[in-house]
Amino acid sequence: MRRSVISFAVVALLGLVGCSEKIDDSNLYTFTGETIEDYLVNRSDRFSSFNYILSRIGYDKILSAYGTYTCFAPDNDAVEAYVDSLYDDMSNEQLPHNGMTSRGLEGLTDSLCTDIALFHLLYSEVMGVEMNNGMTISTMLGRDINTSVDSISGQLALNNHSLVTVMDNELENGVLHEINHVLTRSNNLIAGEMEKHPQFSIFLQALVLTGLADSLSAQERKGIVKPMKYTGKGNAKMYTPDVCKVGFTIFAETDEVLRRNGINSFDDLFNYAKSVYEKSADAAGWYDYYRNNGIQVSSGKDYQNPANVLNMFVRYHILRYVLPYNKFFYTYSMTSKALLYEYLETMLPYTLVKASRISGRVLLNRWVANSTLTDRVGEMASDAISTVMQEGIEVDKDNIQSLNGYIHPIDGLLVYDTNVPHGVLNERMRFDDTSFLPELMSNGLRCKNPSEVRAIAGGVYDTFGGNGNIRLPENYCSTMRVYNGDNTEVYYLGGQDCTWANYQGDEILCMGAYDFAFRLPPVPDGTYELRLGYSANGNRGMVQFYMGRNSSVNSMRTLDIPLDMRHVPSNQTTQNNGVTTYSPDAVTGWLPYLSTEDMGVESDANMHSLGWMRGPLCYNYGQTVSRGYAGNLRRIITKGQFEQGDYWLRFKTVLPDNTSTEFHLDYIEFCPEAIYNNSVYAEDMY
Repeated sequence: MRRSVISFAVVALLGLVGCSEKIDDSNLYTFTGETIEDYLVNRSDRFSSFNYILSRIGYDKILSAYGTYTCFAPDNDAVEAYVDSLYDDMSNEQLPHNGMTSRGLEGLTDSLCTDIALFHLLYSEVMGVEMNNGMTISTMLGRDINTSVDSISGQLALNNHSLVTVMDNELENGVLHEINHVLTRSNNLIAGEMEKHPQFSIFLQALVLTGLADSLSAQERKGIVKPMKYTGKGNAKMYTPDVCKVGFTIFAETDEVLRRNGINSFDDLFNYAKSVYEKSADAAGWYDYYRNNGIQVSSGKDYQNPANVLNMFVRYHILRYVLPYNKFFYTYSMTSKALLYEYLETMLPYTLVKASRISGRVLLNRWVANSTLTDRVGEMASDAISTVMQEGIEVDKDNIQSLNGYIHPIDGLLVYDTNVPHGVLNERMRFDDTSFLPELMSNGLRCKNPSEVRAIAGGVYDTFGGNGNIRLPENYCSTMRVYNGDNTEVYYLGGQDCTWANYQGDEILCMGAYDFAFRLPPVPDGTYELRLGYSANGNRGMVQFYMGRNSSVNSMRTLDIPLDMRHVPSNQTTQNNGVTTYSPDAVTGWLPYLSTEDMGVESDANMHSLGWMRGPLCYNYGQTVSRGYAGNLRRIITKGQFEQGDYWLRFKTVLPDNTSTEFHLDYIEFCPEAIYNNSVYAEDMY
């Protein structure tokens, strides 16, 4: 049990440093036991240098106070080596010695002390057992630490460089881990960071000559306006971000990988790009967006032309959001048999890369024929008819982190060729709600657990039950439009400690007299069912769907009749000789699939004809698989032809006077006709 005594003096600490407004001033008490600061002071022979840096910005006092922190403490030798490296660095002619006035601790500027200190501190407690599994942690500096197990020593490694030498020192106000190197961070933008890694020399030349290197400089989107009212949940006070970071991720072939594929120079790379993309938009081509819009592919030296073959090659390697290796996939609530995958939108207009986790590896554009079909009845997966047509390209586990993103080395040539739209993506595609909101990924908000949210919110609990929910400003997400200002309240619920019937645990929840739209993920040309996955309950409302080719309300057409999200399927039962027989729900056709002899196959078809589907088998609602929970449903919103390009899905309440009702979005699915209308096989239940 941690004991504390009140210290009135510590309230004055709030004015010490610019970042300290995030400390919860209601809990600033000191302890009678050993705090993080006590630990450092009592071992000054090893940590006096790091503590000097903390004291320069007043954080020695903060780490003496009540709170829940994590400190990664480098020893004196590590600090001395790092400070010397800063002073010896003359790479920046405008800022020699990184601005240091002299060699040694006293020569550090206040800004360097702030950067060093805050990069070693977290607002929440993270233990070794969590980090050993590989995780990405946001520090007080707002920069990431990525954890892994060092392949040589077997010790826990931070950012592939610093080893944890002593783990899990549990103290009165958090936990301290001793490390053998100062955590280093790059202050280079993503293209500049690539320059520091000579193994990417050919790819970097292409990045520069296409002009794309200069376009990857954004770090923050300005003009975010925090909402002023919270009407839906009793004026709930919760975390609302006022800073919106933006960034990028690059998948890049090393020179060695290119050489293995016969590419030894920039000219070789250009010729390879030409061989892949030159015919891609022709009448018989596969790049539907360029072909449909009459965009001519160029194979000349106009490399900065977006339709140039080299430019197309490079763009397909770049994502417009920040994606560390440990956050490719999210496993909360997922079943043991669930396949883990994500569809990632690239800078090549309206194209996707599929990422899959296979035996612990991340593979890009793995193609499995019949991947979402089955020839089996019941809960069995579709592996009986699955054929691996393309193994996929492995992503290296080592994160190369820049100021505004990540570079991931890949072990093969990544291209948008005919196999992608006609093979890789010719399957049921399920998109978690946050996967098409890039800002939630770039700001590390996707699937954040409640303790992490409460930490960055200064310990404030909201009235949704203390689950660490986030109120999103109406202009926070570039792929979302709010049409009626303060009347639409958009919340992101991470759900990582909750028993909810949600894919990956999280959800988007809207309240008020809401009227808003999302830009849908792009898919190749084809006939699809567009489905909405949601959880029904009595707190929900009724929503009308609209869809258009842009976000203008005037472009939207009405889809189907309003959906009453309050309706939870129910069944009438009869007893005959001890056997219970269920009658299908009158609205959806739902009945318990385990009560049927065919595991729900026939009732699946009946539900589908009514425009409904059960939840899938890939995630749980507590101890119940979502397929077996009556409130977990998929609604078929529309069925028809989609072209590769922009589509916006609008959601408008039909109960505007009842502002306490909820709109719930968990995930959406695009299911090709070849899957839902297959004459030989059935769509699998996962």
